[in-house]
Amino acid sequence: MSATHPAAAGPAGPAAPHPGGPHDRGPHAAPTAPGSPLPVATVPVHLTADLPRGAIWAPGVMGRTWREYGYLFLALLIAPFAFAYAVVAVVLPPSVAITVVGLFVAGWVIVGGRMWAALYRGMARGMLGTSIAAPVPRRRRRGFWRRLGVLLGDAPGWRGVAFGALSLPLAIVGFVVPTTFLAVALGGVTHWFWYRWLPLQEASDGTLHRGASFGTDYFIDTPPRQWILIAVGLLAFLAWHRLTLGFAHLFRLLSTSLLGPTASSMRVAHLEQTRGTAVTDADTRLRRIERDLHDGTQARLVAVAMQIGDARDRLAHEPGADPATVGLLDEAHGALKDTLTELREIARGIHPPALDNGLAVALETLAARCPVPVTVDVDLAAARPAPEVETIAYFAAAELLTNVVRHSGATGAYVRVEADRGTLWLRVRDDGRGGAGLGLPGASGGSGLAGLADRVATVDGELDVDSPAGGPTVVTVHLPLSAR
Repeated sequence: MSATHPAAAGPAGPAAPHPGGPHDRGPHAAPTAPGSPLPVATVPVHLTADLPRGAIWAPGVMGRTWREYGYLFLALLIAPFAFAYAVVAVVLPPSVAITVVGLFVAGWVIVGGRMWAALYRGMARGMLGTSIAAPVPRRRRRGFWRRLGVLLGDAPGWRGVAFGALSLPLAIVGFVVPTTFLAVALGGVTHWFWYRWLPLQEASDGTLHRGASFGTDYFIDTPPRQWILIAVGLLAFLAWHRLTLGFAHLFRLLSTSLLGPTASSMRVAHLEQTRGTAVTDADTRLRRIERDLHDGTQARLVAVAMQIGDARDRLAHEPGADPATVGLLDEAHGALKDTLTELREIARGIHPPALDNGLAVALETLAARCPVPVTVDVDLAAARPAPEVETIAYFAAAELLTNVVRHSGATGAYVRVEADRGTLWLRVRDDGRGGAGLGLPGASGGSGLAGLADRVATVDGELDVDSPAGGPTVVTVHLPLSAR
């Protein structure tokens, strides 16, 4: 919707509330919604199932051994490709650095390490019995250099690349060594059956023998020697079992070290979530305070004002009424009406009631009170922001329009709001003299745009100012659609 209004940007409003809580728009919404996700800090980084342990004949142990041996085989098949990818990821950035733009290709190669990490996490979950949490999602940044820095410095991507590089030598050793013992075990316990098809071999004394030979004169072709080889095969089978579990555990340790989120990233995510909860709870409480003032205190003051006005009118028509008393009642009635007006302004500064009907209606109301003509254009068809984000956007628009009125010398302003790819864009443009900057005081003489940038940053928002001398001034506020 769009409209043009001549009316006054109200006071800039309080600092943006600190996020969290439900999207319930009612005044008495609970601070936290039931069934909301657990805080990030309570989610384990990795969780290993209760794997079968004990002797090789214990229930489930052989199934686990073969499953982990299959992991070693699959890891060996994938390892050369993962290693080659790691080499490309390391070599490509310095090779294309001179082009700068080519670094974006290198950055996406690094981010691709996340896909390798996801593949190995799936293998660990299905074959090693270890569930590893996915890393914190990659943040999207605006601006050429910041976007490039996020790509090239993607820590989960680099850890996935490092896992691919380290997996090749470990996969080779981890598969070849157990496989050697498995081959010895299978050959030893079955030699008594298939040795008869081996070619004849001549010993140093001229006799002919069949079977495996050790040296020139020791052949496994007698029952006692066959039993000895069977015993050796059984020992080799036990060694294969332990080696397979050992190498699989090394992969398990490497996976939990490199493929999941780091403790610091989990801590940051937890702090961001608790901050989001605080912002939403604060917005819910402000709505409740505004509603209590509107439905409680303000309603009672209106009733008292009506009673005082009625008493004044009755006393004024009484014969012999004391003029001084009538004057006092008239002054009290006027003071009470002024108090009601101030209370309405305070309640509007805490939480504008128009926001209950959505950000578009609230901005239309704000524009209608601005002394300069303001055109409002709101397009939120894609997604509606959370209530706490709408509150921050409203007060940001109020501060910016107040600055337009008091400092810019503009004859008009334009407010554009839209949602795009999970971000709320609020742009305020005026045709004033320009020269605005983050270091300049605001409409109230306070921190101005710098303070507004700090309030927007409470939900990881950003403030961009483009105000060349002579104008026009364009201030863009980027906000997430939700504080969570």
